[in-house]
Amino acid sequence: MFEALDLLIWPFLAALVLTGIHVYLGLHVVTRGVIFVDLALAQVAALGTAVGILLGWEHDSTTTYFIALGFTFLGATLFAITRTKNDKVPQEATIGITYVVTAALMILLFSKSAEGAEHINHLLVGSILFVTPKIVGITFLLYAVIGVFHWFFRTEFLEASKNRDERKLPHTRIWDFLFYVTFGFVVTSSVKIAGVLLVFSFLIIPAVAALLFVNGIRNRLIFGWAFGVVGSFFGMLASLILDIPTGASIVVTFGVLLVMFSLTSLILNKG
Repeated sequence: MFEALDLLIWPFLAALVLTGIHVYLGLHVVTRGVIFVDLALAQVAALGTAVGILLGWEHDSTTTYFIALGFTFLGATLFAITRTKNDKVPQEATIGITYVVTAALMILLFSKSAEGAEHINHLLVGSILFVTPKIVGITFLLYAVIGVFHWFFRTEFLEASKNRDERKLPHTRIWDFLFYVTFGFVVTSSVKIAGVLLVFSFLIIPAVAALLFVNGIRNRLIFGWAFGVVGSFFGMLASLILDIPTGASIVVTFGVLLVMFSLTSLILNKG
């Protein structure tokens, strides 16, 4: 049992790193009202990874990573320039179309590959259980740099997330673009570790829980981080005990925790 628990040390540390940056970005995403932007960008990154694999590079190679990053930057640019106040077509529609088209294109690209199903499964659910200390360290350093950048310009990023005033649109679009570019770095790296579904869960579920139950950016960050840590721990523990996929187990645990918190809050409010 203890040997099995040792196997979860680095995956759990990876989950802590993912929680740290994704909760913060998730609060921005929910504030912007573009809930599925992470899912769409994650799928764009996955498409880039698929292209790298089909061109002959390994899934974990540097070349494949930069191809995926290039695809993500294209998606980031698209989402930055399509955000306006009086859209005839809501930006969420653009995000949804991007997701479904890139997902379908990835399936088509792998349809003639003997290992296509395996690659698709890997890109969707990831392999956080097999993460290495090197990957955790590099990812932590990258996210730390992005976190410091956002901290120095936190006022501008928060205003850009809240503001949809057409008169300030050119200025807002600059910060939108910088937000999505840094977001793209995070998503591309996270998908490589955890897959599309788990990355989306790390971004949205803890942030939604924080927005529902506490007020103030600092309190919401602390609550979201605690939620992510607890959910990751129990999700990994469940995967170990029940011998089920780790990524899917964490996602379901997040969902169960959110339901439990919601029911508890409902009962307390009625009381």
